[in-house]
Amino acid sequence: MASATTLRTEVSQGVPPATLPPSAPGLLGLNRAQGIALLVMIAAVVVCPFFLYPQFLMKLLCFALFACAFNLLIGYVGLLSFGHAAYFGMGSYVAAHAAKVWGLTPEVSILLGGVAGAAFGLVFGWIAIRRAGIYFAMITLALAQMVYFFCLQAPFTHGEDGIQSIPRGKLFGLIDLQADMTLYWFIAALFLAGFLLVQRVIRSPFGQVLTAIRENEPRATSLGYRVDDYKLVAFVLSAGIAGIAGGAKAITVGIATLTDVHWAMSGEVVLMTLLGGLGTLFGPVVGAGLVVGMQTYLAPYGAWVTIIQGVIFVLCVLAFRAGIVGEVARLLRVKL
Repeated sequence: MASATTLRTEVSQGVPPATLPPSAPGLLGLNRAQGIALLVMIAAVVVCPFFLYPQFLMKLLCFALFACAFNLLIGYVGLLSFGHAAYFGMGSYVAAHAAKVWGLTPEVSILLGGVAGAAFGLVFGWIAIRRAGIYFAMITLALAQMVYFFCLQAPFTHGEDGIQSIPRGKLFGLIDLQADMTLYWFIAALFLAGFLLVQRVIRSPFGQVLTAIRENEPRATSLGYRVDDYKLVAFVLSAGIAGIAGGAKAITVGIATLTDVHWAMSGEVVLMTLLGGLGTLFGPVVGAGLVVGMQTYLAPYGAWVTIIQGVIFVLCVLAFRAGIVGEVARLLRVKL
């Protein structure tokens, strides 16, 4: 099997410089611009709860992690999934059931949510990766709708009522998470761990092969790589992280409902990723902040929220063709 270095050399012949890994990576494999952006993001995570509602910030971080998981698949493998709500929602339901009915601690409940997302991702990914393009997208949407109707009928999900009054519990059986600030630091640590995991996957030789598959799949195949296997592993990773995000969201807001598995949730994560910047490390976080912020602070406008979101989305697409972070990176001639 060809080495990742050989593949990167082959693919670099036809790939624009912006898509290639930096020549001198620094700490954690990040270039200088990404390192500065990471420090700014960490500083924001630490400072913001003293000025904004922790409940809002926790929801934002959960969706930011969800968007990062989705971006791993579409931004670095080139697979557009219209069914990621299935993994997010099942992670939410499983974590909620584990915490409320089984009485498990929050970290174990969230981990089980991630396992559920990965399990569904393994089955659905095995089916979907046999197709490409719009066919792949439609298959993922159809499978996600099956999950939606399953959740509507399954006894443990409680149908349209959802699983309510989910206890926050005690972290590791020791730290009480009832206080918003205490739970916030746990969710923030979970988000940063997930974010760095995605970054590590992208920077690894495995991640470079994924990028090569996105840029030129026939060439990757000709070099001896089992393309479908790489796609499936990436799909499972993305679904698992989405499940963890869903589980964290359930513990945070105390409820898991059909909204989490609805097709509109898949549309929202696509919107977050496109607004922030497809294939950028920090784009999904910015996009999630923008979408969740609009949903929260424009709520008094009622039904007009959707119209305002649509107008902002159109303006962003016209003004920022590569997404907000993508355009900033292009102007600064750096990779973010």
